[in-house]
Amino acid sequence: MEPKEEKKYGEREIEEAKLEKWPNPYPERDYLIEIYFPEFTCKCPRSGYPDFAKIYIKYIPDQWIVELKSLKLWLNKYRDRYISHEAVTNEIYTELYNLLLPRYLEVIADFHPRGNVHTVVKVSSRDVLDLKTPPPRVDKPRF
Repeated sequence: MEPKEEKKYGEREIEEAKLEKWPNPYPERDYLIEIYFPEFTCKCPRSGYPDFAKIYIKYIPDQWIVELKSLKLWLNKYRDRYISHEAVTNEIYTELYNLLLPRYLEVIADFHPRGNVHTVVKVSSRDVLDLKTPPPRVDKPRF
C-alpha cells in the first residue's frame, strides 16, 4: 500500500480559500471593474462529468473591491463540486454581492458545449434583458 501523498500547497490554498474584500480607493466615483476567469471547472451533478466555463464578472464598486487572488482561489474550489450551471452562477453572484454590496454586479457563466448544448447563464443586479414583462410562452399557440 502506497503512503498517502501530502497535498500540494496550491491544493491547500484552494481548499482554505475565502473571498476577501479591500477598501475601494475611489468610492466617490463610478467605475467598472471587469474580471475574466477563463478556466472555470465544476462537475455535472447528474453525470459527474466535468463542466468547463468562462466566468465574466463586472461590477461597479461602492465601498469595497474584491481581492483578486482570493477570488481566483475561491473560484477554483468549485472544481470538485457537483453543481448545475444555473446554481453555480447564482451562487457566485450571491457571494460576491453579499461581500461587496456593489452599486452594480453582473456574473456571466459561458459553459463550453457538451452533448451539443451550449449554456450561458447571466445574473445581474439590474434587469439583464431589459424586459418589463416576461416573454410570451412558446408552448401555447397564439390564435
